[in-house]
Amino acid sequence: MNGRTWTRRQTLQGVAASLLCGTGLRALGSGNRLVLGQSAAFTGPAAQLGIQMNLGARTYFDAVNAAGGIDGRTIELQTLDDGYEPDRCEANTKKLIDAGVFALFGYVGTPTSLMALPLANEARVPFFAPFTGAQGLREPFSRYAFHVRASYFDETAEIVKHVTSLGMGKIAVFYQNDSYGKAGLAGVTRALEARNLKPAALGTVERNTVAVGDAVAAIVKERPDAVVQISAYRSCAAFIREARRAGYGGTFYNVSFVGTKALADELGPDSRGVVVSQVVPYPFAAVSGLSREYLAASRTAGAEPNYSSMEGYLAAKVFCEGLKRMRGGNGAEAFVTALESIDTGFGGFNVSFGPRKHTGSTFVDLTMLAEYGKVRR
Repeated sequence: MNGRTWTRRQTLQGVAASLLCGTGLRALGSGNRLVLGQSAAFTGPAAQLGIQMNLGARTYFDAVNAAGGIDGRTIELQTLDDGYEPDRCEANTKKLIDAGVFALFGYVGTPTSLMALPLANEARVPFFAPFTGAQGLREPFSRYAFHVRASYFDETAEIVKHVTSLGMGKIAVFYQNDSYGKAGLAGVTRALEARNLKPAALGTVERNTVAVGDAVAAIVKERPDAVVQISAYRSCAAFIREARRAGYGGTFYNVSFVGTKALADELGPDSRGVVVSQVVPYPFAAVSGLSREYLAASRTAGAEPNYSSMEGYLAAKVFCEGLKRMRGGNGAEAFVTALESIDTGFGGFNVSFGPRKHTGSTFVDLTMLAEYGKVRR
């Protein structure tokens, strides 16, 4: 069966299980399983982001469980669908916390994660590896939030550096009209200001829609050299198509949250020349120890490799490293302390945490899409 069908079935199972799992599972020593909770989009215009992040994490957790778990305990990842809507994510998060999950893992999106993090902080539940680079989840510092990926400031700085190094200074921004889009816009503006520049034009789209006509008109008339896109894959694809039809010939840049495979699948042959920044290594060839391990695990699981699932796989791997390091305690506080001791190269991808440093990586790579989903480094 394909990854989409499998994940939706597992999502429904997770919904039922989360309502039945009871309380008291936050302590590592409770029974023979460790229950994690994930609220993410499994339906709607951002569904592929949740599906792939979840699939990569499950690929790693399943391998750990097949080998006997961690200290004899298996890891169970329960999932709830929020459709990339903050209110649904808030309700899901309350359910998961009330059910007694040990940690919240792999949430997808800025507006949803911003809704969930205060609940995690209040309950003192670890909030691990959200699929977002927003600064609002990193500042102010939270003892319970850990980020494996680089920030949107890191990604947009690399994009602006690349564009301006090519002698192009007119950079427009197409962004989702919410906390995610505004976080990306802030990153682009910050990087431009460091070069005494400002955005050449702005255009917005509402979350979970593809109504991009006004944004295309506002941006294309200014004839920018490049457009940085900070939105979900369907709206970004719609913008690219309409802008091309309107005669725009510049280059499109996207941050990693767009989902490289999802964007390429939406665009098909129109994907050629679109640039996407990445926060994990190239997943399609054994260019690093992590890539080699991930490819082998994906083949075993019968899953197609891509950047989003690799991020889920890496997040699960780092999470398990934290579990292995727990000493002298079995609850959330001991786990946080264990995570803060990590300064490790995971197959060539270094993750470094500390007592006041909960962002593990600043790695950013730029890739370009060719036709039909191929990715060039």
